[in-house]
Amino acid sequence: MFKIIVGLGNPNEQYKKTRHNAGWLAIDALANKLDLTWQNNKKFSAEIAKNNEIILVKPLTYMNNSGQSVQAVLSFYKLLPKKFNLLINKNSDLSQILTVIHDDLDIDFGKYKISIDSRSAGHNGVESIIKNLKTKNFKRIRIGIKNFSLTKIPAEKFVLQNFNQEELTNLNKLMPELINNLI
Repeated sequence: MFKIIVGLGNPNEQYKKTRHNAGWLAIDALANKLDLTWQNNKKFSAEIAKNNEIILVKPLTYMNNSGQSVQAVLSFYKLLPKKFNLLINKNSDLSQILTVIHDDLDIDFGKYKISIDSRSAGHNGVESIIKNLKTKNFKRIRIGIKNFSLTKIPAEKFVLQNFNQEELTNLNKLMPELINNLI
């Protein structure tokens, strides 16, 4: 069975090193470690990198519509429950199949948490996935971006700011440990 790992972020160069793209930075590090190459897949509205066991996904739909891309990938690979659209199958367990990596403003910078079957906590990309898959029962790796020295900046502006050089250096130090939790 395939394992699907999704890194959340926004496409376009201007967002490449923003805090909201922590998921993309992590999944790029994983693709690099596994020696996988990204390919644009219009059918999924995503960049895909894969081998025989893992499919890495970077939705190109912008953060707030990430669920459309994730649903397309899972549907194509027939990884959604057979009775997907039935209300009785709401909150199907995808935790062995799907892992989503994303930024989390409630977790201190330089830390991460793993959760399963939890709500979006206001993260629009995660909310989009929950809405499109009709379940919150998937694995999430939440990368902390909280920075106490910058708390006076509104959240919606803070997440779209670039990491400073010190933050990028520290984030890169965190990646090996984080990646080990993915493979």
